[in-house]
Amino acid sequence: MDNLKLNVSLLRQRVPNLTSAAKSVGLRPATVSNLCTGKIPVGRAEVRTIAALASLAKCSLDELILRGESVEMIETGIKPLDLFAPLAKGGTVGLVARPGMGQLVLLGELFHHFKQEGYMTILLKPEGEYPELQDMLNDVERVAYSIEETYSIVANANTDHEIVFAADREHVLTGKIYDLQERFQEEGIQHITTFLVDLKGAAVDEDMPYGPLETLWYFDADLAARHMFPAVNPLYSTSSVSEGVHLEQVHLAVQQRAQKLLRRYRELRSLVQVRGLQAIPASETEVYERGARLEAYLTQPFYVAEAYTGLPGERVHLQDTLHDVQAILNGSMDHRSVESLSWIGTLK
Repeated sequence: MDNLKLNVSLLRQRVPNLTSAAKSVGLRPATVSNLCTGKIPVGRAEVRTIAALASLAKCSLDELILRGESVEMIETGIKPLDLFAPLAKGGTVGLVARPGMGQLVLLGELFHHFKQEGYMTILLKPEGEYPELQDMLNDVERVAYSIEETYSIVANANTDHEIVFAADREHVLTGKIYDLQERFQEEGIQHITTFLVDLKGAAVDEDMPYGPLETLWYFDADLAARHMFPAVNPLYSTSSVSEGVHLEQVHLAVQQRAQKLLRRYRELRSLVQVRGLQAIPASETEVYERGARLEAYLTQPFYVAEAYTGLPGERVHLQDTLHDVQAILNGSMDHRSVESLSWIGTLK
């Protein structure tokens, strides 16, 4: 049962407005979203939920449920992404953020990495003027101005190249992104990883702003307000790669321990903000301090932001992230100050 997953691409094609459709048949959009990203394993879902989704998609259960399909991770070198919500290769990624939370800086950093690694990078330019997009154009190989131009660029690309493609949510709302993805699938073009951003910030207020996704990066207002970037929420962000069957057991164990610590740290921090450190029981002090160290370690200087931060960019391999996070969780870094763990790459 552990190797089952939903056919997310089929759902995306057949039921573009899945949020409304799910509600219309009595399903909670959050449940459907968690099933799509793998946060809720298909094997643990209610039969009526799966049957309702198959009915919405007008397909059989065999078509809706994929068996034994592997989900490959693209390592980004960005600590909180690789640890908590790994990028699913060939899937669709949704970034949920209000303006000012750093989503375009994160996307720019990713494109910077991808271009260096030989990926073809494509941006479907949104309508309107967004000066903040200018910073990432150096790492965009091709800029498209329409869905049709995007199709032409991909269709004529070297098939040996992996492609990363970014578009604004406006094309999700019109349904054109799904039409484009369906054309690619029909023609056997499967080496495209799609990033969807919402430059207006309306996605934050919706349950499933992009429909079904393989990867969801949810930005955190509190982290952004404290200038702890990348401000990706480690508890709400998720990925189909995080299903136990697709994730190395060491990675899964570290991820779960880190989330447990951060969840409790956030609860304690809300107490401290109101009543001070004395509000925390002595038995919880260690948890609070380790949570603060882990949160600080998950910040990271970006190459594309060097001119603004004055810090050299850092890229961190997943194995180094796992090693470092384990050290923090196990208390090996209890002698280090929180400040010394902020805005670094690996632990020195």
